[in-house]
Amino acid sequence: MKTISLKKISILTLVSILLISCGQKMKTENENNIVKAIDLKDLDTTVSPSDDFYQFATGGWQKNHPLPDEESRFGSFDQLGKDNNQKINDIITNLSMQQNEKNSIEWKIATLYNMGMDTSKFETDKFAAIEPIWSEIDNLKSKNELPTLIAKLHREGFPILFGIYGAADSDDANMTIANLYQSGLGLANRDYYTETDQNSKNIQVKYHEFIEKMLTIANFKDVKENVEKIYKLEENLAQNSMTNVELRDPFITNNKTNIEKLTKNYPNFNFNEYFNKIGVKKIGDINVMQPKFFENLNTLLSSTDIEILKVYMKWVVLRDAASWLNKEVVDANFDFYGKFLSGAKEQQPRWRKIVNVVNGCLGEAVGQMFVKEYFPPESKQRMETLVKNIQTAFSERIKNLDWMSEETKTKAQEKLNLITVKIGYPDKWKNYSILNIAEDYFFCNIMRANEFEFDENIAEIGFPVDKTKWLMTPQTVNAYYQPQTNEICFPAGILQPPFFYADADDAVNYGAIGVVIGHEMTHGFDDEGRNFDKDGNLNNWWQKEDSEKFETRAQVLVDRFDEIVVLDELHANGQLSLGENIADYGGLKISFDALKKALNGTTPEKIDGFTAEQRFYLAYAKVWGQNIRNEEIIRRTKEDVHAIGKWRVNAQLQGIEDFFTAFDIKENTNMRLPKDKWAYIW
Repeated sequence: MKTISLKKISILTLVSILLISCGQKMKTENENNIVKAIDLKDLDTTVSPSDDFYQFATGGWQKNHPLPDEESRFGSFDQLGKDNNQKINDIITNLSMQQNEKNSIEWKIATLYNMGMDTSKFETDKFAAIEPIWSEIDNLKSKNELPTLIAKLHREGFPILFGIYGAADSDDANMTIANLYQSGLGLANRDYYTETDQNSKNIQVKYHEFIEKMLTIANFKDVKENVEKIYKLEENLAQNSMTNVELRDPFITNNKTNIEKLTKNYPNFNFNEYFNKIGVKKIGDINVMQPKFFENLNTLLSSTDIEILKVYMKWVVLRDAASWLNKEVVDANFDFYGKFLSGAKEQQPRWRKIVNVVNGCLGEAVGQMFVKEYFPPESKQRMETLVKNIQTAFSERIKNLDWMSEETKTKAQEKLNLITVKIGYPDKWKNYSILNIAEDYFFCNIMRANEFEFDENIAEIGFPVDKTKWLMTPQTVNAYYQPQTNEICFPAGILQPPFFYADADDAVNYGAIGVVIGHEMTHGFDDEGRNFDKDGNLNNWWQKEDSEKFETRAQVLVDRFDEIVVLDELHANGQLSLGENIADYGGLKISFDALKKALNGTTPEKIDGFTAEQRFYLAYAKVWGQNIRNEEIIRRTKEDVHAIGKWRVNAQLQGIEDFFTAFDIKENTNMRLPKDKWAYIW
């Protein structure tokens, strides 16, 4: 569940985060078993709901689903992805075992999969896939040639120094413009390089050691000297990058210019040549998302010796290819990113990793097959009804707000009514006919897939936004809100247990997928999304007093999450997670209203001893039940805009009166905050 931010995600990143899913044919091993919406075995009844509702609702699930060695976090959400990854694997392996016409989409999927599974070829090839790129870098004669080379590397998916993507103009959401953004780091964000606490220092030391090990394996010369050169260059980039919190402010990342001013402001990089080489046909306006970063980059390019730039670029290529080279490199890469930073004890089975790559490179092609086999029309129809009911409930909440003026309410209602809803799969499928899958090297195919996606995106610059385009594949277990098109999207992959049950009572579906729907709608009115109007333009449409009241009310959630100790002395970051916390809060409040409306004053019989209202909150908690390693808690607290699962449950419910009523939560208990600490927003 997320807001799609104004930031490009390459296929190399995408394939590492996708959770593949399945729908219609989702059954247990014993087909006579029914997946229970609320399973009493998932509960921990030794704990009182008043003391720790998360443990009460999910403690049994945690006990019965210990962390697999290959996982750093494993929850019911992840279980869904893992189970259904097998379904996607069945589709792909079936294709790989049949005769397919060469260059057909079936052949491309099967060929890419089979190449990824051929581990002996990886050992023979070693660095063959990237050696030609290293040679191109070595042959660089002057900095004047950098724009052409970096353009090529960007098309292939390597985050060298900075990045670019096409997206809706924040001031004219109907048109696509170029966005230049900070990039180039081997660690996730600037804080890893700039913070001085002991944990950060340990990571910095380990990152040095990781670079040294990788350069040694790859037979780089002057390894120790080059480690320092690489780290200092990345540290320089980091020190001039925006923080994750700053990146959430759409106003400070909206800095429009044109090609003439761009070349004047940053004369040490020929952006005219760069734009020409990446294939921009109509340059027009350009958004420099982080001006300070590009000012520093301009200085860095002038002051840094070309040989240092070369070794840095070769390092980025090695680092980004590392998961798809020979075993020695793969293991070293996992030891740092997987084991040290995230706490996983062993790597995922190879078939899972390769399925994710195929799904990332040819996502909609796989998705089209998935939808045909696993997604029933009934699920889409029921979702449409749920969305309509929750939209109505949200409208009524806006109408009844006692802190917002009528002028702002009117505009909020207009925006809510104009939200575009995408369910299941796109009406128009992506055409992969020009994507070349060759039988040379697996990683070369990943690069070609990156080029395909990059070129498709860059070709949109200067032209009207394609509002039919999906930003997730149908088989993804997730959902999103996109502020610049004012749309919410629920891929087919999420429309199954534990989010959606075709045969469950309303309470469960409103508590799970209903909250997700309300969550995504609320993103249009969170601290970031509220700055975009009904047409997707960055526009302060709020009355001044209403805006101030919103910020005061949102600060309650910032303070609440800042106080949470997630591990030892590490606190949650209430400002970083504010948008997601507002969305969770809104989703819970709105969907519960929709449930009450659906019940229409009736009191359904208890199921397994729980009322409909109680099942609503149990279903919500079930979605976020998880086990997680300490290393992953630390990493996610630094990087992730979402709170840890436990706190998405407890820290939200501690301030919701309907929850108190449902479970008879008394005052002065852990799960009930004093009234002055409740949030009153949407």
